Amino acid sequence: MEPTALRPKPMPGQEHGGPRSGGPAPHRPHAARRRGRRLSTLLFGLLLGLVLLLAGVGLGTVGATVIGMSKLADLQRQASHTPQAPHAAHAPGRPAPAPPSASPSPTPPVRAGLGVEAMDAEKAGALVVGVHAPGPGYAAGLVRGDILLAFDHTRIDSAADLARAVAHARPGSEVTLTVRHRSGGYQQLTAVLGVVV
Repeated sequence: MEPTALRPKPMPGQEHGGPRSGGPAPHRPHAARRRGRRLSTLLFGLLLGLVLLLAGVGLGTVGATVIGMSKLADLQRQASHTPQAPHAAHAPGRPAPAPPSASPSPTPPVRAGLGVEAMDAEKAGALVVGVHAPGPGYAAGLVRGDILLAFDHTRIDSAADLARAVAHARPGSEVTLTVRHRSGGYQQLTAVLGVVV
């Protein structure tokens, strides 16, 4: 029995006695398709990223009206409106400026809060896009996707109408909310407004 030599299989596109060095390169249609797919995948990814970026910016500019802001946001707003003392060194020969008096800051007014985030609905009403848990809206049974149509006897046509109605209400008061659910059903909910300091 004679030993047989193992010969490697020819590469796809090459035949026995294929091109030698110095000859023209073989035509490889699969490589061109692969490059085309990679390029189209890259372009699709870039386009998708651009769309997501623009959609994020668009959603951010539409925004949502927060009904019943947190205490931290109010404190930050109050801190930005207080005048800051200049940090310049005093000139020689002049007396140093007196330190600011340690008078207590005025307490911010107490306001009512519903604990929901809303934006304008397609038609009339305020679309609930977020419900703070725990909060008055959550306790009343509001869920994301509900559309508020009335706040007590006040008709709500937009998120700004809802914000005004809540701002004019007394904290701790009981209000009736007329709601259209995502399923299309209408319901009246009772909420006890929270206190926002």
